[in-house]
Amino acid sequence: MMKTSEIRELSVEQINKKIADLKEELFNIRFQAALGTAENPSKMKEIKRTIARMLTVLTEKQNAAKE
Repeated sequence: MMKTSEIRELSVEQINKKIADLKEELFNIRFQAALGTAENPSKMKEIKRTIARMLTVLTEKQNAAKE
């Protein structure tokens, strides 16, 4: 997906939008996995990690703004 350096270049609004998009995609993959029709259920792990990276960068930006 996205590298941390690419995520750091995005604005806070862009990061929040991408997180929302990824959460929706994760929901769809989970739904497909429950039905047994998922094409690539291993992509869930990759999406979860990308969301975690984005949340980490978001926290870093918020902490930097406080200082």
